[in-house]
Amino acid sequence: MAEGLPKVNVAVSDRVLLHLLHHDHLADRFIVTAALTRPGIAEACAQHPPNVSRTMRELVRKGWVSEHTRSIQNDDRRQKTWQLTEEGRDMAQLRTNKLGETTVLVRGKDGQLLEIESKDAADRLASDMSLLQVLLHAQHEGVLTWGDIRFGLIKQQDEEDTPPPGRLQPLAGVHATYHTSAPQTRKMRGRDVELNSLDEWFEGRSAFAVVSGIAGIGKSTLVAEWLAGKQDKQPNLSICWYPCQPWDREVGLAVSLLHRFGIDEKHDPYNLIETLPLRPGAPLDVDTWRRRLLAYLTDAYTVRERFSIAPGGPPPYWLIVLDDVHHIAHESKNLLGALLQISQKTPLRFVLISRTSLDFYDRRDVHTRDIVEELPLAGLSLDETSQWLEELELKDVDASDVHERTGGHPLAIEMLELYGKPTHEDWLRFLDEEILTPLPEAERELLATLAVSEKPVPWKTLASSLDWEGNPPQRLIDYGLLIELDQGMWLHEALRERLAREVGSVAKTRRERIG
Repeated sequence: MAEGLPKVNVAVSDRVLLHLLHHDHLADRFIVTAALTRPGIAEACAQHPPNVSRTMRELVRKGWVSEHTRSIQNDDRRQKTWQLTEEGRDMAQLRTNKLGETTVLVRGKDGQLLEIESKDAADRLASDMSLLQVLLHAQHEGVLTWGDIRFGLIKQQDEEDTPPPGRLQPLAGVHATYHTSAPQTRKMRGRDVELNSLDEWFEGRSAFAVVSGIAGIGKSTLVAEWLAGKQDKQPNLSICWYPCQPWDREVGLAVSLLHRFGIDEKHDPYNLIETLPLRPGAPLDVDTWRRRLLAYLTDAYTVRERFSIAPGGPPPYWLIVLDDVHHIAHESKNLLGALLQISQKTPLRFVLISRTSLDFYDRRDVHTRDIVEELPLAGLSLDETSQWLEELELKDVDASDVHERTGGHPLAIEMLELYGKPTHEDWLRFLDEEILTPLPEAERELLATLAVSEKPVPWKTLASSLDWEGNPPQRLIDYGLLIELDQGMWLHEALRERLAREVGSVAKTRRERIG
């Protein structure tokens, strides 16, 4: 201290380099903050705007800074901005290291006067000041005092990053409820027609595509294979693959979608989080949620601002895949209907994967207006089954017999590949556990009666033999287990093979019923 107070003097060019390096994360962005404009740089560097312009011309001549015209946040007009070049970044880093060793005087929390390097001053003052701010305060004030209101809020040194237990965070953990890319699935065979149908839908204007079929038929595998191909061609495609679970509720789906659209505690310009229920089990206000989400997604400036710093910038649209949506279809009719309405006016596309026929929309209306594309998925064709079996090189396996006994179900052929049997016990167990066992006894008996017939049976004949009153069971038709043909009622070939194994007096009684 014998030599007096440390002398701090920062050249204008150094001030500009330190400031641009501090905001280097905004380089090459379509929308930037005012910090890269002439007024913003002048304010941060404590210079008159004309002096900033003179300094910038010198730095541009040296090749350390490049000049651009960009959109500015919260401003309708484009302005001139500057950013560091690669050579400029190296020079700015060298100047940062050199100026960081400059000694400054700091009066600490305990009142002691300390002489420390400027790069350590912000931590000593429990402040978020940048190196440039430290140096400018030291140049004009001489001594930096702990707690000075001009240094901003005091950081709590012992504050933990995690919130205390019991704190409510509506979107906590939501990032783990969905995937941002197609999941890895087993190898897909055939399905060229279905892949082309999805491509045509993707290139068209329909907002929804519904892929339906019985359990294990390959719905998710088909969509995942198609989506993986789209991601290779369009890396910036924004995807939300949401696997619906039996315990899911519409609130969970609504929260996950908000998170994927960029809504969180720090960015919620239309107060969408307020529409979520605060009490467990409380219903979701779907109408308010729909209105605010529609306003947010149609506000191009807000969406662009939210994703301006993200890699690739704002997405052209979001592709939402709801896998196994039949788990929530009944409980979430209102929410799904709201999403269908929102998707017609916003950059949203939906692919719904379901075991049942969905009924949250008017089928005649959506087909007339080309809003929903339905893709019912059946088993593999005989040609596709034959090609698969040729690859396996199995002996004494007839493709026609396998196709007739399994209905071209991919899972049955996979069992054949593993065990060499077209109707392996694991395949039969899958049919029992996933399809037949959950059915009511009357519906199972209806399918078993059809299984002993060699041809479709008219509904009146079938209903009379079983003393069935009313229309055919809609649930079986929705699941694709019961099929209405011109000749009468029929069932899925895979189930027919399974149910036909029930022989003896039971099968004889069933044959006598239908004559």
